[in-house]
Parts: sequence; C-alpha cells; structure tokens
Amino acid sequence: MATPKKMAPRDNGAPDFKKYLHPLMAKNYGKWKYHERLRPGVLVYVAESGDALYTVRAGSPRTMSVDTVRKVCDIADKYCQGYLRFTSRCNIEFSLSNKEAIDPLIQEIHDVLGFPVGGTGPSISNIIHTQGWLHCNLPGTDAAGAVKALMDTLFDDFVNERLPNRVKISTSCCQINCGGQSDIAINLQHHRPPKINHNKMQICELPKVVAICPVAAIRPRKVNDKDSLEVVEEKCMYCGACHGQCPSMEIRDPDADTLSIWVGGKSASTRSGPAFMKLATWGLPNNPPRWPEVSDAVGKILDAYRAGAKPYERIGEWIDRVGWKRFFEVTGFPFTKYHIDNYRHARTTFNTSSQVRL
Repeated sequence: MATPKKMAPRDNGAPDFKKYLHPLMAKNYGKWKYHERLRPGVLVYVAESGDALYTVRAGSPRTMSVDTVRKVCDIADKYCQGYLRFTSRCNIEFSLSNKEAIDPLIQEIHDVLGFPVGGTGPSISNIIHTQGWLHCNLPGTDAAGAVKALMDTLFDDFVNERLPNRVKISTSCCQINCGGQSDIAINLQHHRPPKINHNKMQICELPKVVAICPVAAIRPRKVNDKDSLEVVEEKCMYCGACHGQCPSMEIRDPDADTLSIWVGGKSASTRSGPAFMKLATWGLPNNPPRWPEVSDAVGKILDAYRAGAKPYERIGEWIDRVGWKRFFEVTGFPFTKYHIDNYRHARTTFNTSSQVRL
C-alpha cells in the first residue's frame, strides 16, 4: 500500500501572531502591569513578574529598498534578538530586553538607516498614505511624495512630545480615500465627471462599472452601434470609483484636481469615541514635488491646536469644545457653502463605537 502524501499546511486566514512575539512578550502575555514613556520614541513595558521590555520606535519612509530592509533586519539581529514589528503607521518598532542597548541601537538607527526616533506620546506619528504614483492604478497625486514634503516641515514634532495629544495624519492620492480617518487628512478631490473613451469601453465589464457607482450616475448607452456607457453629470459626485473599474473612464484632470484637508477623524473608542472627518479647507493646488500650500495649511491647524487645546484633547475633541466658528477664526480658513453637509443620504448615527449606548 502506497504511503499517503503529506498535505501542505493550511495557509488561509491570518497567521498565529503569538509565535512571532518577543520571548518576554510571549512569557508575560496578558500580565502587563504598566508602561511608561522614557523619552520620545522609547517606551518600557513592565510585567507583573518584574520583567521589563523596551521598545524603540523609528519613523520609516514605508517604501523601502531590499538593501534597506536588510539593514533593518541586521540591526534587529544585533540588538533585539531579531524581533521588530511595523506599526499600523509604518513606524519600525524594535523590541529589546537590555536597557543598556537602547542608546547604541538609537545611534545605529541614525547612522546606518538615517531614520529619526520618535512618534510616541503627544507628538505627530508617522503619516500613513495611499500608494500614489508608485503602485496605485488611479492616483491623481502622489501621496507618498506629499508625506515626504510634509514630514520635512513637521520633523520636530515627530522627535519631540510637545502637542496636547497624539496627532495622526494621512494622505490619499484619490477621492476614494483608502487612507482612512485621521486627525488631519489630505485628500485629492476631482471636480469634473469622467471623460469616456467610447472606442475603448469594450475592454471593461460594463455592468460592473454601472454597479460600482454609489449615486447611480452611470447607465448603458450605444455609441456607433457599440455597447458603452454615459454619465448623468447632475448626479455624479466625481468620486472616481468608475475609473478604478474601467481605465477608459478617465477621472483625473491636472487642470481641475485639487487637494482638500479634513480634520477631526478618530478611530479609537477612548473618551469621545470614533468620529468621521469634516472639511477644513479645499481647493489647494496639487503642486508637486513639495506641495507648499498643503504644508502651510497643516501648519496653521497644528499651531491653533497647540495653542488652544487642553491636555489629552485630540483635534476633533478640541474643535467640538471650542466650536467650528472658533476653529475657522483661529486657522484663518474661509468658510464656504461647501462646508455644509447637506448630502441627502447622509446618516447621522453610525454604530462604530465599542462604547455602550443606553
């Protein structure tokens, strides 16, 4: 009788994260007593057993070469028994048990990688961004480039803890905004409906394009006896979802696309609970490679927040306390009709919070 072949292990679903934990983290899992910030970028976690685990957080550019990744791994092998993790905001967090190795580790991060250490506590964490021109199939701007330009101006607030609370910033290269909710978000905005190339619409799955439109602005049409589509312009909200499904429906327009800044987004359930972002200013030029108008606008928000917020208030909580009228006064942004949310399908309550509602 033939010996049955051994099946390969199942690889569907999320892997078991516990086997990748630092040994001290695995040993004391669920039994941590407290944690403290020793200095910007450096934390210590103390367990009930008395064990102490230290973490050093470095900001990364997210898009890294293989050589850079190897250097990161070599440093983790040298100081951290090979243990590190990437945070949700693309920071590199080195875990180590030897307190004496913290300073040499930080020095090597600076000298070998050229990365700053910080992003903890009441500071600006690393900016998350969508793919931009490097990978995405429908970007109208370069989110990664905007992050580099913006972090050059916000560097001091990454390496120091001098804000009322943590500030999370995101940039998005299209209006679909897969960057998520943030205290400050820079999003591209289209202002014209897509331009349809009827001669190449046959490469697209037309029913799928019709179905993807969130406001039912796309419908079938015959053009030169060929199946195509048309856009009902008074319905179109220029989101660009159709372009993601069909490259023959070009939504990007270098003469019309602008950038907008949204504020007050929050995913955490702490204190006030999760919140969606609201428009702060719009119509900023899509002006690579440095986007100076965007950096200037973000600076105005941070200056007002730094001067007017109470300790531990996030940006949205500060605005809720002082009011939107005061927010526009201290930032100097003009208030326009576009700041009024009169979308007829807007919902006022979302079950997004883990907090109990009575």
